[in-house]
Amino acid sequence: MSTKNKRSSRRTLTFKVDALARVEGEGALYLRVRDHQVLEARVDIYEPPRFFEAFLRGRHYSEVPDITARICGICPVAYQMSSSHAIEAAFGAQVSPQIRALRRLLYAGEWIESHALHVYLLHAPDFLGYPDAFALGKDHPQRVQEGLELKKIGNEVLRVLGGREIHPINVAVGGFYRIPRREELLALRPQLQRALDLAVETTRWVATFTFPDLTVPYVFVALRHQHEYPMNEGWVQVSDGTQIPMDRFEEHFQEVHVPHSNALHSHYQGKPYHVGPLARLNLNADHLTPVARQVLEELPFPLPWKNPFLSIVARGLEMIVAAEEALRILETYEEPPEPRVPLAPQASRGAWITEAPRGILYHRYDLDAEGLVVEARIVPPTSQNLAQMEEDLRALAPHVLHLPQEEATWRFEQMIRNYDPCISCATHFLRLEVERE
Repeated sequence: MSTKNKRSSRRTLTFKVDALARVEGEGALYLRVRDHQVLEARVDIYEPPRFFEAFLRGRHYSEVPDITARICGICPVAYQMSSSHAIEAAFGAQVSPQIRALRRLLYAGEWIESHALHVYLLHAPDFLGYPDAFALGKDHPQRVQEGLELKKIGNEVLRVLGGREIHPINVAVGGFYRIPRREELLALRPQLQRALDLAVETTRWVATFTFPDLTVPYVFVALRHQHEYPMNEGWVQVSDGTQIPMDRFEEHFQEVHVPHSNALHSHYQGKPYHVGPLARLNLNADHLTPVARQVLEELPFPLPWKNPFLSIVARGLEMIVAAEEALRILETYEEPPEPRVPLAPQASRGAWITEAPRGILYHRYDLDAEGLVVEARIVPPTSQNLAQMEEDLRALAPHVLHLPQEEATWRFEQMIRNYDPCISCATHFLRLEVERE
């Protein structure tokens, strides 16, 4: 072989995607491969830190839900719920059953709108060969319209309960500032029945997609509840059988700084783990609502699901769960005697976890005797998934490196979108580099 040919065979190939749409936040991907072996896989988060935990210091506990809601425009309810529960735990307060039901209804609305946005506008184009939802809508306008309708219904639940669709303003520590009348909630019933029908159709539709043949040996982590599919309450369940109380989360999960990212990576026993719809489904399938259980039984994918690309089907099932739960709550709802329970501030610590659409969201607050925040810690689901994303890319690489550059790049992008990552807490581009030796 000539020297020229030897140099050619050793050349470095670089894949770059300077503007990955259909995720939220700013990040980059770097892969170094030699003889089809991945030597290095990095998800680089270069978006500047946002310092929300620092913003909270010295603020009154009553301000915390509204401040943390601004972390994300897609899942603000998750931040409001985790923060409210954590502060109530610090003060030893317990909300009434009616307020508990309203919180679950509000969370169901967020699951519907967030999952619908991801399934129809962000992820389905990948499976159907379209660059974006606009192109998908030209050939399949009814599908995109149904996705927008689902999102609108979820937003309407947020408006009625939260006061507005984006960054709700009616959530308070201890309950709500205003309780909706029963007739206001019952007016949602036709829309939520429509949402249930659309969610069933959506799940059956996305289950027909072609999925890459990939199995990843995940460690799944999600909340688990004794009686229901988890949203606001329960304990931390790990797929290895470990059960962890919420307030001991930091004893088992460690955030570590990695030099290539402005976002921390979270580890369980020193290793990556997976949170989100796949984890919830695998750990809580026995608590699926009746229609969701029926649809799951129709699907050709037996549990456990360890193919990351099946996350889109799991989101469909969770939209069914959310719609069914919302309808159940409407039928049994009774107005609480008061909009929120009284609170007695004290120097204390409280921690709580709820299930954001993308996975478990941990909040911990140290408060002084006046109810001011001394210290706050927030661990969002995407930071918990970042280390596992890198492992998924390692697993996928041998299956796609033989493909043309453009197609291989698209597969790596699709893998990232399996997580519906909320990088800023959710990004709009990824820079991808693959270096081959």
